[in-house]
Amino acid sequence: MNKTLLVVQGPTGIGKSNLSIQLAKHFQTEIISADSRQLFKELSIGTAVPTPEELKQVPHHLIRSHSILEDYNASRFETEALELIDQRFKRLDLLVMTGGSMLYVDAVCKGIDDQPDVDLQIREKLMRELEEKGIEHLRLQLKQLDETYYQQVDLRNPKRLIRALEVCLMTGKPYSSFRTETTKKRPFQILKIGLNMDREQLYDRINQRVDQMMQAGLEAEARSIYAHRHLNSLNTVGYKELFAWFDKEISKEKAVELIKRNSRRYARKQLTWLRKDEAIHWFEPHQTNEIIAFIEQNRKQ
Repeated sequence: MNKTLLVVQGPTGIGKSNLSIQLAKHFQTEIISADSRQLFKELSIGTAVPTPEELKQVPHHLIRSHSILEDYNASRFETEALELIDQRFKRLDLLVMTGGSMLYVDAVCKGIDDQPDVDLQIREKLMRELEEKGIEHLRLQLKQLDETYYQQVDLRNPKRLIRALEVCLMTGKPYSSFRTETTKKRPFQILKIGLNMDREQLYDRINQRVDQMMQAGLEAEARSIYAHRHLNSLNTVGYKELFAWFDKEISKEKAVELIKRNSRRYARKQLTWLRKDEAIHWFEPHQTNEIIAFIEQNRKQ
């Protein structure tokens, strides 16, 4: 029997974890998380890690498995996830992978180009330049070193700018020269399920979830990692806004408002990315029975 990787995707707050648990229980299988922040053991509330009760229902992998102090990226995720998939497919015919980190999902489904390892000294230098001179300084450097990638990259995303500059400075070659974008062939079938719903309903869910996170202790969690706020792993919605409050740049109320706003923006960005993938089959979160029927009909036997 052919092996099937079932990929559940969708914007933040839509219910991917809940559906994935239902599917994993139905197919008697396990879940691999493709969330670049749920990986970290120091982060739980702000990353919406499944509850202890949910984690007991179905075996989960790559959740709270690494430290924010580790250098982690999509290339490392590709290696670790594929090793897990290979191991589990020795006794299982279907696995569920879910998470909102589209680059991590693509790393497993399509593969990513082989790129040089990070030089931590160069990264630290670029992080300092970002802090001291601002993002425009990084943009100008990238335009000089790699005009091609400069025209393609999201110029508002400092992580992408820094990664490209790292490669340019380490190798003396344009970052774009390492991006062949060739899809790698995987030895298993990939079925993609996408979740979507009415936009206003989704925004209400996101707003409510932020309030629930604050009630659950997100402030205390953010304070516990505040000393490491410079790390790339903490440059994420839910933490960076609270750090700004701790630094007395904004009020607590403004921080919560920004978490909600930035989460909604991230959801829009996720949907824009996902709609480009013609392999995704779209459903609403409540259509569990229809999704199961679709999977059973489309699995290669």
